[in-house]
Formats: sequence, C-alpha cells, structure tokens
Amino acid sequence: MPGWVRTLNRLRPVYDWAYKIILFICKLLLVGDIVITTWSVLGRYVPFISDPHWSEEMVLTLMVYMTVLSATLAIRKRTHIRMTAFDSYLPKKVVTALDLLSDVAVLALGVVLLVVGADVIKPTGNIAKFAKYSSLPKLSQVWMYLPVAVAGAGMVIFELEQVFLRIEEFYDDGKGAN
Repeated sequence: MPGWVRTLNRLRPVYDWAYKIILFICKLLLVGDIVITTWSVLGRYVPFISDPHWSEEMVLTLMVYMTVLSATLAIRKRTHIRMTAFDSYLPKKVVTALDLLSDVAVLALGVVLLVVGADVIKPTGNIAKFAKYSSLPKLSQVWMYLPVAVAGAGMVIFELEQVFLRIEEFYDDGKGAN
C-alpha cells in the first residue's frame, strides 16, 4: 500500500469527530422538531396552551437541516440506496471502479451544492437577501437556504473520505493490511 494512503488514514479521527458532531446536531434537530410539533398540537386542542404561529415553518426548517445532515452521514456509512444487482457478477476491481466513479459524481454534486448554496446565502445574494419567513418576518430566510451549502460541505467532506477509501481498495489485494 502506498505511503500516501497510510498518511490519509491518519485523518480518520477527524472524520470520526465530524461524524459524531453531525450526528449530535441531527439528534438535537429531531428533539426540536418533536418539541415544537408537540407544542403546536397541544396548542390546538388544549385551551390554556397557545399554538405558536411560527411552528410549521420552524418544523419544516429543522426537518430540512436534519435531512441534509443525515444524508451526509449516510455517505460516510455507505448506506445510501445503490444499485447492486450486478455486483456479484462483475470482477471486484470493476465494482470498485464503478463505486469510485459514483463517489466522484456525488463529490462533484457536493461541490456544486456548496458553491451555489454559498452564493445564494451571501449578503449580496439575490434570493436570500429579500426572502422572509411569513410567520417570522424579522428572521431572514437565509436560514432556509443555508442547508444547501451545509449539504454541499458535508458531502464534500465525507465523499473525499469515500474516494480515498475506494482508491485504497484498489491497492488491497485481499491479503489484509501489511
């Protein structure tokens, strides 16, 4: 195995740390979704609890964040939906090459999401500059567009790891680590 692959393996704790942080954020977002939804439902049926007018938009915003962040976690664990019908019939190196091609395509998508998302949310951006939540007009809708850039950043981070792991698979001859 080339030395650069071993050097890249030293980054694994950084990826583990990023994974744990994103997983923790997803848990917080889920708790926030549950609390706000419960509050909203109780506010509709319990007379002395008021239903916050901003609950639907906030629940949707938290859900969008949770969705894009959990998608980046699925990239790291290789649990995204994939077509594997022919994998058992193809040589291992061909399957690895096709997986690498897929990872590079998703990495490119992550870069596009990051660049376009950052462009939309910058202070001089056309969309986010003027958009507002209808129930919370003082809150900029930059927060609704931010997940595009967040998803792109997460995809780039974890797809880089996957690309390096796929390249490492090419050097693995089935005998294990040296």
